[in-house]
Amino acid sequence: MLTSINFMVISPVLIPLFAAAIGVLLRYRQQYQYWLSLFVGILMLCNHALLYSAVRHQNLQSHFGNWPLPFGIGFQIDMLSYIMLGISAVMMFACLLFMLSSLSTRPLNSLTLPLLFGLIGGVNGSFITQDFFNLYVWFEVILICAIGLLAIGRKISQLDAAFKYMVLNLFGTLLLLTSIALLYGATGNLNFSAVQAALINIAPHTKLILITLFIVAVLIKVAAFPVFTWMPASYHTLPIPVMALFSALLTKVAVYTLLRTLSQLFLPSIEILQTALAWIAVLTMVVGVLGAAYHWDMRRILVFHSISQIGYILLAIALGSVDGNSAAIYYTVHHSIVKGCLILIAGIIYLYAGSYDLRKIGGLYNIKPWLAVLFAIPALSLVGIPPFSGFWAKVLLLKETIHQGEALWTAIALLSSVLTLYSMMKIWFEAFCKPHPHVCNTETVWQPVIRQNIKPAVIAVTILCAIILLLSFIPDWLYGLSRIAARQLGGE
Repeated sequence: MLTSINFMVISPVLIPLFAAAIGVLLRYRQQYQYWLSLFVGILMLCNHALLYSAVRHQNLQSHFGNWPLPFGIGFQIDMLSYIMLGISAVMMFACLLFMLSSLSTRPLNSLTLPLLFGLIGGVNGSFITQDFFNLYVWFEVILICAIGLLAIGRKISQLDAAFKYMVLNLFGTLLLLTSIALLYGATGNLNFSAVQAALINIAPHTKLILITLFIVAVLIKVAAFPVFTWMPASYHTLPIPVMALFSALLTKVAVYTLLRTLSQLFLPSIEILQTALAWIAVLTMVVGVLGAAYHWDMRRILVFHSISQIGYILLAIALGSVDGNSAAIYYTVHHSIVKGCLILIAGIIYLYAGSYDLRKIGGLYNIKPWLAVLFAIPALSLVGIPPFSGFWAKVLLLKETIHQGEALWTAIALLSSVLTLYSMMKIWFEAFCKPHPHVCNTETVWQPVIRQNIKPAVIAVTILCAIILLLSFIPDWLYGLSRIAARQLGGE
């Protein structure tokens, strides 16, 4: 029977999946699809606000089918799940609002929005599930919807991107299923709590193999070094609002999985795995930022920065402490909002400047100074310039690396921040400061012909910038929630 508690717990999954079904029925009435999407986005935000009053007092738990745990299908919303669901709700609303503008990035296929809602349902399901098999199922839902969104335009570049995305991610999914099957064979359970209790009695070398396989599978999903190539090979072919949602959410599902398993389920921690994860994190942040420095296409620059920033989050997780987990959670929220905002701004820049290639654009500061301001807010935050949110995220991380005596990791993280500054300055000077290459002489002002209504896009970006400023000037609020979530993970 579906009680009020059951509905509250599964509402973050039911709402988008129900919207996906309605969206399919409205596939021949696309305008209705767009207004439905905006309504669902607002509904998800309201639902998330209502969940807070319950989650702040206790974890919300439910299981279905009249089967007791660990055999029943269990769901739970604790503070970590709540924070991740909040990222999903905010970014979904912003991206759906952006789609209401008449930009050239507007998705035209009638199945785009149903696939997008299916993707959100899979993401949210991953955040609240309480057993490994259902975690795998939600990863599969995400994979199917993501491939559909990549290939739906049927252009050669999109099909090529979908194939590249599918190959590595499908391998990661199969490896994930294999590791879960081995966990079940060794423990006789799939429920998180039951597996956690059973692992205590497993031989150390067997436990090391089981956990290593699981972590490797998740690292493929998170685009860590050296299995990150699927992301820059595919994301840039997506419509801008879909790309922003992918960048903000998909890798965060893998981050959440690592946080949940390494900090709560696979205990006591295995030192060699934490050290290996830390070095993978360091290499990820370096390779990502070097890739961003090399490229000139704004989309590729921002994708490589997503890889680099994932390195920071993985390093925080690898530290294996409550403070490290607090930094990882804070950094995840910061990065999701900032990176999604930057990608949406790149779409507006493309509209006015005529290209994503920085070598072919320029002069935007003179004709659209407000766009320069909107870009500066997330860009400075991504770099970590005080007092923006990225500064507080990096302070939390570097404070813990210094506390644990990891001077080399601290130095590499700081160096990566300098290279991040270089990339953001490259976008700033090339897009806003230098004259547009199409300007014939100093007396000519290049002004593109704009026929689209971009108000919803600007409103969406402004909302995200306001959230970034809120996190920047009132960091204690998010830090408090991150600390609570980290303590719940660490058992304090």
